[in-house]
Amino acid sequence: MTSEELLAVLAAFGHVQRLRIITELAASRMYVSELARRLEMSRPLLYMHLERLEKAGIVVGTLELSADGKALRYFELAPFDLRLNVETISAALRADETDPDGRAPASEGGQRRVSG
Repeated sequence: MTSEELLAVLAAFGHVQRLRIITELAASRMYVSELARRLEMSRPLLYMHLERLEKAGIVVGTLELSADGKALRYFELAPFDLRLNVETISAALRADETDPDGRAPASEGGQRRVSG
């Protein structure tokens, strides 16, 4: 994970409405209209929050057809385990320094890094 990806995840958790969305989706996946009703939130505002959560890899959205042919957008939580400590931050910064072919910078002897 790069620092940019880490910041996207942290920003996604950085709003009370997104925390409420995560809590609702922890019980089960649901379609947008149902989630909007439960949260008492407009669908456009909900979509904005869901987009941020989806970009951070916290939720996954799928489009499905109902029995009557209506398109429904369902969301569910993606598995995640966020651990934030000095090593997580340091690893993200080291990942920023890795060149596009996956090699460590020359200053580190050209050794490959394995993230995890």
